[in-house]
Amino acid sequence: MKRVTVEIYSGPSCAPCVSAKRLIAKKAAGRRHITILDFDVKADPARCAEMIARAGGRKTIPQIFINGVHVGGSDELVDIERSGKLDTMLRIA
Repeated sequence: MKRVTVEIYSGPSCAPCVSAKRLIAKKAAGRRHITILDFDVKADPARCAEMIARAGGRKTIPQIFINGVHVGGSDELVDIERSGKLDTMLRIA
């Protein structure tokens, strides 16, 4: 199975970040081909600048990337899940 990398740019005490990370963790549970990288943009200004550049100027957190593809924030992640496309992106469909 091909590896899948999920990158989440987040911050502490961020409810949408917690929700997004919870959904990704639930999907990744028991699946060794999924790697989750969580970057705290509040603790690391370089990661914040990187996030803004990669997300097309978006400054809100979380910003989520799956295999380098920007999927957006928490609301967009939920929309992708509801549409059934998240499992395909994570290669668990």
